[in-house]
Amino acid sequence: MLNYFNYFTEIEERFQQRRGSILLLSTLDWALIETWRDAGIPLEAVLRGIDNAFDKYETRQKRGRMRRVNGLAWCAQAVMEASEELREAAAGTAQTSAAAQIESGFEHERVASHLESAAEALDATTIAHDACTATAVRLRELAGEARAAKSSVTPAAEMESFERILTVLEEKLFAALTAAAPEDLLVGLKEHAARELAPYRSRMGAVQLRQVEHQFVQKQLLVHYSLPRLSLFYMSQQ
Repeated sequence: MLNYFNYFTEIEERFQQRRGSILLLSTLDWALIETWRDAGIPLEAVLRGIDNAFDKYETRQKRGRMRRVNGLAWCAQAVMEASEELREAAAGTAQTSAAAQIESGFEHERVASHLESAAEALDATTIAHDACTATAVRLRELAGEARAAKSSVTPAAEMESFERILTVLEEKLFAALTAAAPEDLLVGLKEHAARELAPYRSRMGAVQLRQVEHQFVQKQLLVHYSLPRLSLFYMSQQ
């Protein structure tokens, strides 16, 4: 079974594979993946949706010249359809779970280093000082807990527990940054999001569009203030 933390990389690799060339995912693409993850859409459904979208694209392409696919959002509708099909197919079946170990690469020391690095970046910023300082303190506490764990590889359940805490910390941090950011900056980020989403509006529902815009603005706000993502999904692979 695929590692819980492979969600982002598996989607990126499948999209690049089907597109036939290396194309770095945009901020909009990463925001879209986060909305799928947060909505609980299984990785299998996302990969199937990407394949279905490209299968249809390639069929139509044979009939005439078509514009090259340049964004993951082009697959959004197919992913939602695949998710619904998977949900219907799984209805009434028993779900199994296993307390599997996270693959090597998510050792306690690396997790602790990721949290401490994020804490240092938060200490160095001047925006939303109190919130950033409080978050940095909590991250260092979590780093200490990671190092204090007895096993050499963190169990998946423990890592998911860390991820839930980090999600809460990120949400509180985003709220503080949004409150402290200048109005013109936030308006500009929303306008940027609207421009990026414009080509894909016909492929997404209103709710998904709002969710992706929200994620996009949050990501760009962090970039603007040179602040890190806390999630372990963004932990360095080095």
